Amino acid sequence: MASCYAKMREYNTVAFNWFSVAVYPGDDVDKGSTPGDGDYLNDYIYFRFTATSGDQERIWMADYQQINLCNQVIANVPAINMDATLRSRYVGEAQFLRALAYFNLVRAFGGVPLHTKPAETAEELNLARATRDEVYALLISDLTTAAAALPAAYGPADVGRVTKGAALTLLAKVQLYQKNYAASLAASNQVLTLGYSLVPNFYDMFRLRGENGPESVFEVQCTTLPGNCDASNSYWALSQAPRPQFGWGFCTPTADLENAFEPGDQRKAGTILYRGTTTPDGDSISLQNSNERYNMKAYVPNSVTKVCLYGADQNIRILRYAETLLLNAEAANELGQPAKALDGVNKIRVRAGLAPLAGGLTQEALRQAIWKERRVELALEYGDRFFDLVRQGRAATVLKSRGFVAGKNEVFPIPLSQIQLSGGRLAQNPGY
Repeated sequence: MASCYAKMREYNTVAFNWFSVAVYPGDDVDKGSTPGDGDYLNDYIYFRFTATSGDQERIWMADYQQINLCNQVIANVPAINMDATLRSRYVGEAQFLRALAYFNLVRAFGGVPLHTKPAETAEELNLARATRDEVYALLISDLTTAAAALPAAYGPADVGRVTKGAALTLLAKVQLYQKNYAASLAASNQVLTLGYSLVPNFYDMFRLRGENGPESVFEVQCTTLPGNCDASNSYWALSQAPRPQFGWGFCTPTADLENAFEPGDQRKAGTILYRGTTTPDGDSISLQNSNERYNMKAYVPNSVTKVCLYGADQNIRILRYAETLLLNAEAANELGQPAKALDGVNKIRVRAGLAPLAGGLTQEALRQAIWKERRVELALEYGDRFFDLVRQGRAATVLKSRGFVAGKNEVFPIPLSQIQLSGGRLAQNPGY
């Protein structure tokens, strides 16, 4: 089980490979760093990637490695003579992590091979692609089973493990992608009863002092281990922090994202870090930095970086309660329950220092308002913006200037190496 969690913070899982399929194709970030550094990343911004581009191949492999680790737990733990509740919990944790890996794969590639048990033969390794709906059916099954087996909270020794709230929030998200609005609302409604709350200070939530707080639903645990720096630290913060003072300076916020915040929105200062400014933690961001804007959510105060890499201690926020409220609001609005939808959205807006939205909005106006809140609330976090634009049917319009081709770029090409390894059993996505 420990290996399943450890896989989530590896470089191949959370750094550039993930940025390339989940972050760069959206409209929230530019490449960042210096013009010549990582120039290939522009292929993902401007939709020039091909079936031989490396980053989507590496994320494919990383996710399937994670799935294999989880399958080992799911297949073997039930046979162990141990406490029955703990045994079910371990399986539930593995089901959640497997579901998260498959969720990332199906959003990036569409239908993918479904490996649900450890392969014992070459034939079991070489599966054809399942349909998109078949993948989502597995996600719903895994997350439903996991939610029933997992506790709502843990003691101090087990902080960071998957909880019932995490399984239900991801289930609500998966159901929303499938437009199963009633099921999504039912799942998120359960999370609303589990004791989560919005933290008062948006900025503090993304500092080390804000990790695993009352708003945290699931985050990848990272820490510095002196003498063994690669064991449990994170490249997520290092990759994006201001260059050259704190990190490598990639994934810099676009002017379009900057302009998406309303005047007075406190989330803007908690999301975008400007050169030439001083952070609330006392770090001066040099005017000599090559980019005007950086990801404030990836910033780690210089005072806490003593050994290992910059930002090694920064946990990676995957799910938090604000997103649960937004999922709940979106599902409620689609089901014709505007008062319930407004309640969740307005809790988030008030926390951001904004006036609540008034009642009387049409369903379409409220839909657009919820989508806008998703963008500014979750900007520069784990990576949902591109996938949101695709599921909302807006990618072709919003990303037109970046070269997005409708009917093709909603998904990435299946890596050519994987097609070749399959002997042609894996079919390529249209247009590639």
